[in-house]
Amino acid sequence: MNPDSLPSWWPLLLTVLFAAALSHAIWNSNGPRALLEEAGARLVLLAAVFARLHHLPKRRGWLLIQVRSAAIGNLHVISLVGVFIGMIFALQAGIELARFGQQDQIGPLVAAGIAREMGPFITALVLASTYGSAMAAEMGTMAVSDELTALEVMSIDRISLLVLPRVVALAIVCPAMTVISDMVGIIGGGFVASAQLGVGWDLYLDSAFTSLSGLGQTIPIPKDVFGGLFKSFCFGIAVALISCASGISARGGALGVGRATSRAVRDATITIIVANYFLTWMIYR
Repeated sequence: MNPDSLPSWWPLLLTVLFAAALSHAIWNSNGPRALLEEAGARLVLLAAVFARLHHLPKRRGWLLIQVRSAAIGNLHVISLVGVFIGMIFALQAGIELARFGQQDQIGPLVAAGIAREMGPFITALVLASTYGSAMAAEMGTMAVSDELTALEVMSIDRISLLVLPRVVALAIVCPAMTVISDMVGIIGGGFVASAQLGVGWDLYLDSAFTSLSGLGQTIPIPKDVFGGLFKSFCFGIAVALISCASGISARGGALGVGRATSRAVRDATITIIVANYFLTWMIYR
């Protein structure tokens, strides 16, 4: 058969058939199916948590325990990481600004970058890798040792008792830790600006905080600060939800707990990165 005699839509048909066969093979490999099932289970868990928000008054003891564990246990890590992130950011930006003689603009650049992106992003990653992994391991251990089943047998709502306090705790702690990360990050940038770029502390701090002083039109909070806090609020909910869901679904003893913990950190990290883009687009478009 002469290829020139084939109809013009023939290449398109071959492409569609190849894509359909490839999609069918991938779907039957249980990869995408398991991914969709896992995402659906987490959305169901999120809805269940929201439906039980009125249980918070009677769970305030558990909530305070989780807030204290997440905040105090990670304060030194977030502070240390925040200082060096600010120093690195100031150093990299300052080197480029110094080429044009604009190193005195390092304050607003560091303040905006830390408040908008690096503060909430780094805080969420630290909490995901420390407190999120601990939550997944704790919930996974309870799952494989049938403690969660025992709660159901005793007619105790495990979501209200175990998941709700952890989700609300991280929704509170993550923005609070972001504020601390922002402050120490800006101060860390000031060390570099003063020691290596020749920018005085007064000029640096004045320009940095002046750039963050403009209030938003809808909410009386500086837009850069509010955007970072809103991001961290969403990140905190996502980290807690993914960690708890991964732990609850753990099966197979100690090996299953390890896999659930690894899966929780992996999925939380990916979610933070992807959500960060879309939240930035939504806030600053």
